[in-house]
Amino acid sequence: MQFIKKLLSPITSTLGFIQNHFKAMIFVLILFLIFAPSSDEDFTTYNLQQINLIGPIMEVSEVLEQINKATTNKDIKGVLLIVDSPGGAVAPSIEIAYAIKRLQSKKPVVVYASGTIASGSYYASIWADEIIANPGSMVGSIGVIMQGANLSELMQKIGISSQSVQAGEYKQIGTPNRKWRSFEVDELNKVIQGTYEMFVSDVADARGLDAKKQGEFANAHIFTASQAKDVGLVDALGVKYDAKTTLVKLSGVKKPIWNKEDKFDRIMKKLTAQTAITLHTYFPSLILR
Repeated sequence: MQFIKKLLSPITSTLGFIQNHFKAMIFVLILFLIFAPSSDEDFTTYNLQQINLIGPIMEVSEVLEQINKATTNKDIKGVLLIVDSPGGAVAPSIEIAYAIKRLQSKKPVVVYASGTIASGSYYASIWADEIIANPGSMVGSIGVIMQGANLSELMQKIGISSQSVQAGEYKQIGTPNRKWRSFEVDELNKVIQGTYEMFVSDVADARGLDAKKQGEFANAHIFTASQAKDVGLVDALGVKYDAKTTLVKLSGVKKPIWNKEDKFDRIMKKLTAQTAITLHTYFPSLILR
């Protein structure tokens, strides 16, 4: 009997270890499944990169980091920028635009407008080698806007009044507690017009258009993809396949290998989205944007 126990001791010890550390082993297995390469291609350095510019342009540090890394990475031979954005703040849009300009000076860049490429997101895209728009996309809205609410009547109804101390005639410009004065509107118009002229000038320069004919391609006009091509805002109509094919040709790579989204990031995004859906289901008044 003792002999049999010794003979089977390696097996019983292994089973005992598994039983005692079952949860830890499951955790290790999950980590392996998440991070383990799914194919030999995962061991190969990618030579083409896709970067996404999706949604309102406000916080762009992550996109800028991706663009700057692609600029300095010698293994990357070309970048596809996927755009589906209504625009956003002026400064972040310009940050992306000039980052793309630096990138394009070193390697080809193709922009694919998958849905909306308007205002700030169009500004961000102008220095690409080619802009290819989905036939169903909306393009343009080259303009600038500044707006605010006049809450004076509401404040009167609920008994709220404001007070402030300031130096400088224009310091309260844009305040929501009263109607803007004419000289304040003139001051805002000065800023808006200056920004608009810069926008039009950069678009004309990047796209080879005549700034004097801005009424044709700018002036906040909204175009279909086909109309945008006619006025020179995009180079071609197509789908993502066409955009990727164009970049492959421009980059000259023989065997295109595209970057893939990190598996852990993809899982976390799915979990976040599912959490948002659950919260919205049980708490309709709570909206996460």
